[in-house]
Amino acid sequence: MEVKLDKRYPLDVDPARAWAILGDLKTVAGCMPGAELTEQLSDTSYKGGVKVKVGPAVAQFGGTVDVLEKDEADRKMVLRGKGADKGGSSASMDMTAQIEADPANPLHSVLHGDAAVIVNGKFAQFGGRLMVQVSDMLLEQFVENFRQAAHALPAPEGAAAADSAVSTGAATEAATARSEAPSPRAAPPKVAQEINGLAIVWSLIKNWFAGLFGKKG
Repeated sequence: MEVKLDKRYPLDVDPARAWAILGDLKTVAGCMPGAELTEQLSDTSYKGGVKVKVGPAVAQFGGTVDVLEKDEADRKMVLRGKGADKGGSSASMDMTAQIEADPANPLHSVLHGDAAVIVNGKFAQFGGRLMVQVSDMLLEQFVENFRQAAHALPAPEGAAAADSAVSTGAATEAATARSEAPSPRAAPPKVAQEINGLAIVWSLIKNWFAGLFGKKG
């Protein structure tokens, strides 16, 4: 079964800091719930795993991630991941991720991800619609962790000046003074050590019932 995803997530962080996170595969993996890189096989290849927890049971998926392309100028990464569990299920993913500038605000950016995921084995029985719903839930948490990690980095040179330029003519002297004061840095994101499958399933059940009664109404 193949699932295709094309998502854009606005970020309230400048492109430079967003790319600093996206361009570091270890940091990116740390933002994904349950994922970690355990070994660097080469300059562009890594071994890692994902933990999935359903009640008291914990499943471990192992595999590799390869960086096929890293374009500093376009702030783009092309990745390929493959993995399997002991039960015979397997998955592969080809993904292009890019940091895009926000033309309306130089201090904001957009995380754009385009991926094709192929799932085989017992997880394929859930169907494409359910897999997309699960992916959306995981990606929302990933993006929030990504945003926090980017905010925790030092602001690039010139960011304060850009901030002042954006607010010129729209704020009072007091507001301008407050905008120039150093903003508190967010703490590094706390990422779950495994994906809580039970919580995901329960959330999907609630959404299903909500949709069912909504249609009847």
